[in-house]
Amino acid sequence: MAGAGPAGLAAALYLSRAGHKVHLFEQFVRAQPVGSGLMLQPTGQAVLADLGLLDAMAELGVRISRLVGTDSQTGRVVLDVGYAPLGMGVHALGVHRAALFKVLHDAVVAAKLPLRTAYPITRMERDKDKAWLIGPRGLEGPFDLVVDTMGASSPLRGEAERPGTATPLKFGAVWGTVPWLDTGFNGSALTQRYHKAKVMVGVMPVGRQNVTGDAQAAFFWSLKPADYAAVKAGGFDKWRDEVLRYWPAVAPHLEAVSDFDGLTLARYAHFTLPVPKGEAIAFVGDSAHSTSPQLGQGANMALLDAAALTHAIDAGGSVAEALSLYAQMRRGHVRLYQALSLLLTPFYQSESKVLPVMRDVFMSALSQVPPVSRLLATMVAGQLLSPLNAVGLNAQRSREVTR
Repeated sequence: MAGAGPAGLAAALYLSRAGHKVHLFEQFVRAQPVGSGLMLQPTGQAVLADLGLLDAMAELGVRISRLVGTDSQTGRVVLDVGYAPLGMGVHALGVHRAALFKVLHDAVVAAKLPLRTAYPITRMERDKDKAWLIGPRGLEGPFDLVVDTMGASSPLRGEAERPGTATPLKFGAVWGTVPWLDTGFNGSALTQRYHKAKVMVGVMPVGRQNVTGDAQAAFFWSLKPADYAAVKAGGFDKWRDEVLRYWPAVAPHLEAVSDFDGLTLARYAHFTLPVPKGEAIAFVGDSAHSTSPQLGQGANMALLDAAALTHAIDAGGSVAEALSLYAQMRRGHVRLYQALSLLLTPFYQSESKVLPVMRDVFMSALSQVPPVSRLLATMVAGQLLSPLNAVGLNAQRSREVTR
């Protein structure tokens, strides 16, 4: 297992519980998450339920029942998507990446799975039907299967049958973790404010990083990474004043951030492996597919990948047959959501003058029409094309997320 982020930890747990011997390699001195908050959708929750970890995750996270976006000039609601059309109790979980990592990492430690840190994997080699990983101490192996969970910059992507090329996106964001303050905010919603498509500010409650921690929120501000140096050169106070000009209510949240060191710049690229496999290697999570997080599906699709890979291996047959089945299980869902993200991102992050007008005029009206509201909820929940059934998690198991 190359990579010990949430995708690698989940895949390691799945495979070890299925009776396979697992070795984890992580490049960082201490395995840790990168980033701030995320939305754990019903799909991701179903995977954690399958691993027996949903209760631990729910204890740290906070229920998110809707996504609300308003225009910065008029205050008019232009986006309102709730989970209610999907059934009573269906919701997302706002979680900090550190909390998701902790739940999975604690389970890996409890299972006594071998995890070697400060050990970057640079390439792999093969001999007949076995694979070796190459790290600081040379060859590691042999392995029947390498699972690449090293993310968008993985050095092993070239081992895929059809590697593909990543396309950098013009817009990214700066993220920060701030205290959760519910004055003027809905404690069960991801709230955003827009100015055309050039400015997008968001605040989402993400619960706690540990059971004794304080309630936190994820704050993000959309911008072009190419402009970040100029923004920093202008000074933190000037940037904060600009944020408050669009959304004065976030002032208390930003009091916890005193300089740019309290923020993290995120760059995004669109990339989808045509086939998430190669000879004796499977690609899981961002190493297989990455894009703008407009639909918040990155971590959820990674968890689905981990479940699919294990179910494909459990189906029997050779490693090559299992990898073909894995690719088949995830093909439709991954391609659909990658396409949707690529299609919808310019409505929220672009220099277009027409697209945000279309968004504000039509989205607010259509989202209140029952058939459309259910379709939007299903899309946001990650449930288009019934991915849980495709990866071997039946409908009964998926309903555990509503408890």
